[in-house]
Amino acid sequence: MEKVRNPISVETVKVPVQMDKIAPLGRIGLLALATDFNSEQDLRRMLPEGLEIFTNRIKNANPTTIENLRTMAGDITRAAAGILPELGVDAMIYGCTSGTIAIGTEKLNELIHAAWPGIPTTNPIVAAQAAFDAFGASRLSVLTPYIDEVNEEMARYFLAQGHDLLNIAGFGFENDIEMTSISPETLLQAAQEVCDERADLLFISCTALRASLAIERIEQALGKPVVTSNQALCWHVLQLLGHELQVPGFGSLFTKGLKTG
Repeated sequence: MEKVRNPISVETVKVPVQMDKIAPLGRIGLLALATDFNSEQDLRRMLPEGLEIFTNRIKNANPTTIENLRTMAGDITRAAAGILPELGVDAMIYGCTSGTIAIGTEKLNELIHAAWPGIPTTNPIVAAQAAFDAFGASRLSVLTPYIDEVNEEMARYFLAQGHDLLNIAGFGFENDIEMTSISPETLLQAAQEVCDERADLLFISCTALRASLAIERIEQALGKPVVTSNQALCWHVLQLLGHELQVPGFGSLFTKGLKTG
């Protein structure tokens, strides 16, 4: 004969509930590549406490060619809509420098705003150009991990925007996971080799690179400012959200128009 089980007690917790505010300084949406191995960690390294990143990933394909980069456009609205649906974020980042060049900043904004109308947006190219303006820089040297095809497209873009591009040099990588594997020490050595002494600053392009770990050493070695894709994104999104917060340890850009919070 089966034993009669004791009835299960279903109760309501009577302890007073204290509700904490999550991300009190803001919620930032990140549209990262499906194959991205770095940008989330890099951005979180630099963002001040109280600002939180919420990520969705965009379908992309290696090798990193202009044609493959442009295919991402078809998945951006879906990915943006999938970040905290109904609640939303305070700003949205598209996290691919070469993808921005391939797709175009206006098209990117259009695709994001199809999901979240009116939301402040940034991407590595818009953020970098804002950083160049903050430094009053016109003469640029650029270091990338890309193949020549992508570098040529980037060079055309910067020249069309009126920048005096002195040179652009790449490692010739086609796979973004391999790009992330490039050591910060290698980036330091490459920066010293590539940066033209006449340049106002060095731009290190690509959110896949762990350049944030070497920014200050590179600035010391070159004796001039360094702007990187992820560093510029963090700096620019702080400005979009109206936060005047200093971020120590990641280069002189964070002293431009910011103060200690």
